[in-house]
Amino acid sequence: MALSCEDRMAISELLALYGHLCDSGELDRLHEVFTIDVTYDVTALGGGVLEGTAACAEAGRALGDANPVGHHVTNIVLTEDGAGRVRALSKGIGVNADGTAGSVTYDDTVVRVRGHWRIGHRKVSLRRTPLVA
Repeated sequence: MALSCEDRMAISELLALYGHLCDSGELDRLHEVFTIDVTYDVTALGGGVLEGTAACAEAGRALGDANPVGHHVTNIVLTEDGAGRVRALSKGIGVNADGTAGSVTYDDTVVRVRGHWRIGHRKVSLRRTPLVA
């Protein structure tokens, strides 16, 4: 499978849409980003492994005021796996209401569902210390 420029743009916009939906509280639209049966691994954040968009939306609502006020995605790297899937590696920056920020790495498996790209698996990893040479 050759990943076209259009596919690359669509996947990049998909990754960005997640932040917009979270920040606007439109968690009932997560099916536009994830497969209905998504596996969302937030073990590194203390949230375990979530299964399905409904569980992801509920977890977001349960965080309430602890949710970041800004979710930003950057440094997107897309790699084809040859089986119709794409690995999307990106960095996430969360800005909190008090002005503090945190950084994560998103490791996503993106698949086509009825002609649209969706994230079928996401693992969130933290880096809490700077790289020391």
